[in-house]
Amino acid sequence: MTYDPSNIFAKILRGEIPAHKVFEDDTALVMMDLFPQSRGHTLVIPKSASRNLLDADPAALSAVMPLLQRVARALKAATGADGMRLAQFNEAPAGQTVFHLHFHLIPVYEGKALAPHAGGKADDAELAELAKAIAAHL
Repeated sequence: MTYDPSNIFAKILRGEIPAHKVFEDDTALVMMDLFPQSRGHTLVIPKSASRNLLDADPAALSAVMPLLQRVARALKAATGADGMRLAQFNEAPAGQTVFHLHFHLIPVYEGKALAPHAGGKADDAELAELAKAIAAHL
């Protein structure tokens, strides 16, 4: 399988489609998931073109890991989550639906079940507010 630059995350990275951005630098974009599994579900998307973990440049992976940790800490502080789940899917049989490498940071709340992956769409106003709250903790 090869990387397809017409995927939705590539379009977001190029500014062709809007997103609820939390943070952006030269290596990655952090944004809110439009179909969250829990309140605060955030995506970290490396800017380098790769389909997933299997074809990613090791340097891109090295650059994004410290950012994942920073965002996870900010996300926990902003939401008051009891825990944090990190998820990453590789190819359709494993659950990958957008074929650009990305990482899910999913806040977990004691006693509250997660919604299904790619379930219902979240409220845009709430996503914008959460993005600002998380960014304030970065």
